[in-house]
Amino acid sequence: MRPLVATVDLAALRHNYQLAKQCAPGRKAFAVVKANAYGHGAPAAVTCLADVADGFAVASLEEAEQVRAVDRDARLLLLEGCFEPEEYVRAAALRLDIAVQGEAQAIALLDASITQPLNVWLKLDSGMHRLGFAAEALRQWHSRLKGAPQVAEINLMSHFACADERGHPLNEAQLERFSGLLDLGFDHRSFANSAAVLTLPAAHMDWLRPGIMLYGASPFAELSAETLGLKPVMTLTAAIIAVRDVMAGESVGYGAGWVAQRPSRIATVSCGYADGYPRTAPPGTSVIIRGQRMPLVGRVSMDMLAADITDLPEAALGDEVELWGAQASIDELARACGTIGYELLTKVTQRVPRRYING
Repeated sequence: MRPLVATVDLAALRHNYQLAKQCAPGRKAFAVVKANAYGHGAPAAVTCLADVADGFAVASLEEAEQVRAVDRDARLLLLEGCFEPEEYVRAAALRLDIAVQGEAQAIALLDASITQPLNVWLKLDSGMHRLGFAAEALRQWHSRLKGAPQVAEINLMSHFACADERGHPLNEAQLERFSGLLDLGFDHRSFANSAAVLTLPAAHMDWLRPGIMLYGASPFAELSAETLGLKPVMTLTAAIIAVRDVMAGESVGYGAGWVAQRPSRIATVSCGYADGYPRTAPPGTSVIIRGQRMPLVGRVSMDMLAADITDLPEAALGDEVELWGAQASIDELARACGTIGYELLTKVTQRVPRRYING
């Protein structure tokens, strides 16, 4: 078997969910498991959290069906709502909470022939300008949906644009717009994503929606996951599959862009961009071999990458290589590549086996 595995620590996942709840005592929390639980495996994540999570949140009906196959009874929120009229029938059969984020969805809901009423989360566009009703339109639709046979609860939700930037003025503006609708008397309210869970107590409504924090990555550029008390959930490890000596002046990798400045010992590692490791990782990016940081050299290939092990003479064929995890954080790699941990985790491909452990 190719020596590459994503090890998922389910005890760390539970720790991170419980930390989210501790940040807002008395509140409930939807564990966001969309995008295959951010690449970690939704069935395993749901099974792990089933006895502690108040509910789960997904982006599509297909994801909802996957969760429902594992947990028959969990409260389950469809974050983007339904896209076709017949999907409301599927949503009712799955006993979903559904977001309603625009007029077309609201009309389709009222036209739906369903016998099981749905818990509706009206989405307010409080300033992100991606999905949601303007405030006045939401008031009108609240009135139209209240008492409709297709509707059980009427709830309110919104989403922050800049919660990961502490002190950004839009955060306060969005909170004010959200608060301006609370006179309508919603059954439940939800606003806080991971960043707001961790640092914006004013956004701690009835339900939290922790996402990236569950998986041990930080939503903040300036605050590490460790500082926030989060534990890394995924460790991506490969192995050294070849070692060669390169003379000064010789190049390594596609494009011959990296040239040895000294006689060098180069390790070829069994992971590449087809596995989800970013092709944009620059030379010098750290991987961990025998507990030591070793720099990448050359371009990341589809199935392999290379590291300079000149300064680690004991490194040998078969040695484990941590690409990210407890010693080299996903956030550190993301910064080096000009991206965020969310993207890297969700891009770990299906050809990488997941191995599940409990601590």
